[in-house]
Amino acid sequence: MAITNHERVGKALELLKTGVLPFIERELKAKYGNAWAFEVKDILADTRLAAGKGESLQDVAASLVVMDRKWGEVFRQVLGKSERSLVNELLAVRNAWAHQEPFSSDDAYRALDSAGRLLAAISAPQADDVEKMKMELLRVRFDEQARSEKRKSASTAVESGVAGNLKPWREVVMPHADVASGRYQQAEFAADLWQVHLGEGSDEYRDPVEFFRRTYLTESLQAMLVGAVKRLTSGGGDPVVQLQTNFGGGKTHSMLALYHLFSGIA
Repeated sequence: MAITNHERVGKALELLKTGVLPFIERELKAKYGNAWAFEVKDILADTRLAAGKGESLQDVAASLVVMDRKWGEVFRQVLGKSERSLVNELLAVRNAWAHQEPFSSDDAYRALDSAGRLLAAISAPQADDVEKMKMELLRVRFDEQARSEKRKSASTAVESGVAGNLKPWREVVMPHADVASGRYQQAEFAADLWQVHLGEGSDEYRDPVEFFRRTYLTESLQAMLVGAVKRLTSGGGDPVVQLQTNFGGGKTHSMLALYHLFSGIA
């Protein structure tokens, strides 16, 4: 199961807590001796971290707060300004993590990098584990970017191929002469069975020879015509034919085919 960025940051904070705790205790003992625990308790007394934790420093936030507030007296002796900036930044990261705020890949990488830098500054072995997490996150980001670029390239190739190979429909489809000349009448576009019965209308609908010359006999149309002949001759075929088409004019065209088939004119 894929790990989320929020979970990555949580693991990094856990490693940070484990790594800085011995360092903090060592430096506080060097400064305050056996009274170091009382110093920690006094620092955390006015924070939410005091309840139930005391001097234990079992929350990474408590460790970072102690480092921040005792920086001048204790930690500036062994760490520099950049490390204090890391402490403050990691405090903000911990608060965002505790409040379930989302972390982008960039945000998560920065959090891991800051934790790793602070751990490396105090020579904590956990720095190596955080470094591995950074490399894993970079690999995941690289794979995501590679897949995204592949999808973009495939989409671009399809679009460019279509655009390069297909001609505009105006260059492929030639309109009828009446349409091209402007003599087109919309009423003549659709077949009219009654008009054909009266012997009126255009030849392509009225004349059986012209009608069948211009009509493509689809499989369903052929089956309907054969069934109709069987019904009127040998007794086979369906007594009722339900006409269904996905386009306008198809049903009328089918009835015209039946009309011309049995008109006896052709």
